[in-house]
Parts: sequence; C-alpha cells; structure tokens
Amino acid sequence: MIGIMSDSHDNMDAIRAAVELFNKKKVKTVLHAGDIISPFTASAFSKLEADLYYVFGNNDGDRLLLKQKFDEIGAECCGDFGDLEIDGKRIALIHGIYEPPVIAMAESGDFDMVVRGHTHHAGVTKINDTLLINPGETAGVLTGKRTVALLDPELGVEIVEI
Repeated sequence: MIGIMSDSHDNMDAIRAAVELFNKKKVKTVLHAGDIISPFTASAFSKLEADLYYVFGNNDGDRLLLKQKFDEIGAECCGDFGDLEIDGKRIALIHGIYEPPVIAMAESGDFDMVVRGHTHHAGVTKINDTLLINPGETAGVLTGKRTVALLDPELGVEIVEI
C-alpha cells in the first residue's frame, strides 16, 4: 500500500495525523506532492515507518535546507518531478502548478499513475489507462478538510480525512 499526501503547509498536527494513519495502515511508501514548506517539519515526518519520496511545490522556500533536513531522515527528494517505479507501477510525482503538463502526462500513456497536488482539492480521475490522483490538502487550510490518499495498486484509491 502507498500513502499519498500533498500541501501539508507546516501543519504539524496534520502531518502527525497523516504519519500515524500511514503507520497504522502499514504503508510501505509515502509520496508527498509538494508544499511541505519548512525544514522543521522533518521532525514529524521522521516518525514515518515507510520510504518517503517528495517533490517541491511552489511555496517551498528554502529548498536547500529542506532537502538537507529531509536527507537526514532518509527521505528522497525528487526535485520538481519524480519518475518512480513502485510495486511494478510507473508513477509520475509532481506538484502540478500548471494544468496542461499534468493532463499531458496522464494522456501520454507513459505512467500508470500521475500523483499531483497544488489545487488542495482531492480527486481521482482516470484518463485513458492512467489514474490521476490528487490527495487534497493535508493541512486543511483552504477546504477545511485535511485529507490524504491510500493507494492499493490492485484495489484502487481511497481518499481519507485525517
């Protein structure tokens, strides 16, 4: 199982709740689709009992220190774009500031899944044979809902409020 989150925006309580859920569900991998924001959040992510891959979002300021602190906890920085293979599935990981490239990736057929954030709105769409997954916002600052996603590559995606 894969945990998916985005737009945590320094909300330590929400990050802790997401980490607790992912640990309880025994996810093996967590994908963060950007806007972690501050390097100090690494302390909350350090409790994660899964591999963590992340991309930068448009609000991530000090990228060098963010990468350094997350390197210290064993997380893998994918820069602005992650091209990952997990459980035999090819996954694009992107924050998704601009809609046309996100849609083009999904339409390309090069990926089984495209994981994105930025909009703060949770949703799962199928474009041709590719799942386009937005876990919503972990922080809950715009929609009032703190959400993440759980992905079972065989069973599908569940959006979970934390």
